[in-house]
Amino acid sequence: MCGIVGYIGHRDAYPVVLKGLQRLEYRGYDSAGIVLYDDKDLKLSKTKGKVADLKAKLEQEISTNGNLGIGHTRWATHGQPNDVNSHPHYSNSGDLVIVHNGIIENYDALKKELKTRGYKFHSDTDTEVLVNLIEDVQVQEGVKLGKAVQIALNQTVGAYAIAVVDKKKPNEIVVARLGSPLAIGVGEDEYFVASDASPFIEFTNNAIYLEDGEMAVVRRGKGVKVRKIKDDALVDPYVQELQLNLEQIEKGGYEHFMLKEIYEQPNAIKDTYRGRMLANKGIVKMAGIDDNIDRIANAKRILIVACGTSWHAGLVAEYIFEDLARIPVEVEYASEFRYRNPIISENDVIIAISQSGETADTMAAIKLAKEKGAFAFGVCNVVGSSISRETDAGAYTHAGPEIGVASTKAFTTQITVLTLMALKLGKYKGTISNTTFMYHLQELNTIPDKVEMVLQNNEHIKAIADIYKNARNCLYLGRGFNFPVALEGALKLKEISYIHAEGYPAAEMKHGPIALIDEQMPVIVIATRKGHYEKVVSNIQEIKSRKGQIIAVVTEGDEEVRDLADHVIEVPESMESLSPLLTTIPLQLLSYHIAVMLGKNVDQPRNLAKSVTVE
Repeated sequence: MCGIVGYIGHRDAYPVVLKGLQRLEYRGYDSAGIVLYDDKDLKLSKTKGKVADLKAKLEQEISTNGNLGIGHTRWATHGQPNDVNSHPHYSNSGDLVIVHNGIIENYDALKKELKTRGYKFHSDTDTEVLVNLIEDVQVQEGVKLGKAVQIALNQTVGAYAIAVVDKKKPNEIVVARLGSPLAIGVGEDEYFVASDASPFIEFTNNAIYLEDGEMAVVRRGKGVKVRKIKDDALVDPYVQELQLNLEQIEKGGYEHFMLKEIYEQPNAIKDTYRGRMLANKGIVKMAGIDDNIDRIANAKRILIVACGTSWHAGLVAEYIFEDLARIPVEVEYASEFRYRNPIISENDVIIAISQSGETADTMAAIKLAKEKGAFAFGVCNVVGSSISRETDAGAYTHAGPEIGVASTKAFTTQITVLTLMALKLGKYKGTISNTTFMYHLQELNTIPDKVEMVLQNNEHIKAIADIYKNARNCLYLGRGFNFPVALEGALKLKEISYIHAEGYPAAEMKHGPIALIDEQMPVIVIATRKGHYEKVVSNIQEIKSRKGQIIAVVTEGDEEVRDLADHVIEVPESMESLSPLLTTIPLQLLSYHIAVMLGKNVDQPRNLAKSVTVE
């Protein structure tokens, strides 16, 4: 959540920073601001609202000249979203300016202390406290900006990614991170700072990802010097070549990123198993598993930790791992995991799932599990992300950038990776036969083409969306492997259309939710032929007898449910464990079309951020 962009070099900073903020809009925000150094002074403009609002205001307020600038998109934590609380923030003297992602937990105590020294505060933010603390250290200690930042950060408690500029030293930007991501793009005598690589990918494909507890002084003409915040030890920075390209983060002719990413799923799934699975030869190669096969296969228990859509993928994985590898699995909300004194042993394996690889709660869960001696395995999409560096081993999903806040291809590619892991472990342990193993591989190999077939139902799904777009509530029902898909479908509708929706195991309907059903209640039922089909048909009959409106996702050619349901959406036949990769697609499209018809901001739904990097 939130986004930082910075530039220092030979170009005009304004267009670089502005476009960078536009690229980070997907992360979620409620205000934006930019400060530029125009060779004489720092010039700042900020506003509540979108980057487009900032652009209109800034170009009326300040000069856009200068080769140094920093910008920010803010998601409100301390203080309501308004112009005053927006970033960047000046220090009292006006010499320092800062942008900050994260939360300074001891800001109130620091603020009280600074007030005794005569500092005044104009905003409600913790960020203004931090920039004045840095200035106070400069004054009290008589040190340069980099040292002042280091000393100040050693006095703070919380999470942060920051970029700080001193108008007396206009040839440098000081950056630091703890618990919130920050990358430095390295060009030809120019440097970029950003929360992820998307703002600078058109200028350079070389980046330094700061590790937790590191800071850097970025100097024009002198390069990047990285240090540990705590002990001042110099760090030899690793310059990583990025795999991202500009075309991947553009809409490519689609109206929204979300729709583009829904349609990218056939290729995303294929890219996820490409090079790992040779279906005809019965081979699954995954370095993270291969190198640690005994440790993982002999686990007494697998703990899956995740949030949101990734948690739903973890629920699917629970069914898959227990079925194929016969290892007990528990799926935990990462946000709750460390607060209940969990029982973790050295014989446990923790699988952490996160699209961004930066989810703060998931990171905290990993650290706790590792402290207890558990083996940590990460499943994430972003190369070089914090989770990929914190875990003992892992696997990337190779989904490509996911810009839409509501995850789509993250879900299907995570399930793909987790299925490959379970198959490999099952084969190694002998808990599945070679015939079963081969059959799963061959079926998984057909999934991309089957997803393409589901996408051909788009216009039919759009017509259904038009009928139910004004619903106030919806129920989603599924059983077995498709119960988590019901949860995910309900989440998608809530996220982007703001319609209240709940997902339930179909059999649980009789234990409460059935009281809600009447002719005004749409009920989306996943009723594929494999699995507990007869039970789900019975549930549909119960809904029908109470005049509920039934939208059923069924196996191609199903006539029994067609006779009961008001609307059916067909998916190709597949084995039950792989059916979530197909049944989730209609639910994504249904949510998308309803949100568009209601005029909602599909890619940037209100109050949500793509990557939740603070608790």
